[in-house]
Amino acid sequence: MNETYKSSGVDIPAAEDTVIKIKDFAKSTFNKNVLADIGHFGGLFNFESGKYKNPVLVSSVDGVGTKLKVAIDSGIHDTIGQDLVNHCVNDIAVCGAEPLFFLDYMAFGKLDPEIASSIVEGFSIACKENGCALIGGETAEMPGLYKEEDYDISGTIVGVVERESIIDGKNIQSGDLIVGFRSNGLHTNGYSLARKVLLDKYDLDTHIESLNKNLGDELLKIHKSYLKLIRLLKDNVQVKGLAHITGGGIVGNTMRVIPEGFGIKIHWGNWDIPPVFKLIQESGDISTEEMRKVFNVGIGLVAIIPGSNEELTLQLAHEVKEHPLVIGEIE
Repeated sequence: MNETYKSSGVDIPAAEDTVIKIKDFAKSTFNKNVLADIGHFGGLFNFESGKYKNPVLVSSVDGVGTKLKVAIDSGIHDTIGQDLVNHCVNDIAVCGAEPLFFLDYMAFGKLDPEIASSIVEGFSIACKENGCALIGGETAEMPGLYKEEDYDISGTIVGVVERESIIDGKNIQSGDLIVGFRSNGLHTNGYSLARKVLLDKYDLDTHIESLNKNLGDELLKIHKSYLKLIRLLKDNVQVKGLAHITGGGIVGNTMRVIPEGFGIKIHWGNWDIPPVFKLIQESGDISTEEMRKVFNVGIGLVAIIPGSNEELTLQLAHEVKEHPLVIGEIE
């Protein structure tokens, strides 16, 4: 028998069908700065340099870890793309940047155009919500490297900030306050440990009383975007530093923006730990120290501000339906 690319596990017609299915989702995010249609060798974006005095481009690349396995096992694929975009947006927003455009990478054991289309639909939803364009990507089919039902995704985002508006923590001083803003669940971190301890005891479709929902629904909650909140804060208060709380927890991520010679004191009892984290800790008999290293334990973003800005910061956050609280200070 003559071997073909398809017989080796790569289906070119499926890839072509995927491009057709995802094109409209991507184009729905386009703005006047996008100069090329989907399908070219590169995405073209007209950078309006005249809008800025001293622009600095800010970029970030990330994935969503083993949260992918929850999506795959549950058969729900339209939220994982939103997770990825929001995660990437948060990573540049905490530097003070506004997102410009996003690019994705998807790799499959066996390419299913319907699944790929659902993932890209998620990308498009989050890109529109965050005001950035999905200008390109890559879809790969790699039999032998991934199981047929498995896939992986990653994303790259590019944004811009005026040089004098970069938020880098350099002006942080002893006595500044650390304000925490709630997460809506695990976001995209700690899933390897969460899956290990929870799925040994429960199925994804098990209704958990303490969560008031099925386990799968809890684990697939969409990673929250903090862009609108960050815009509001940086326009109205003195934001000295911002940290997106991902892998490494509150301490690990906050210390990334603290100048040398300073430390942080976190008041761990200042907020109630959400039920999902209590469930994980109890199910795996996990130490509190380990929980705080691995998970966000209910705080997805922190802002470091002078004490004089506390009241206004909390007031502004409440106006956009956030639930802020002072969780510590700089030492």
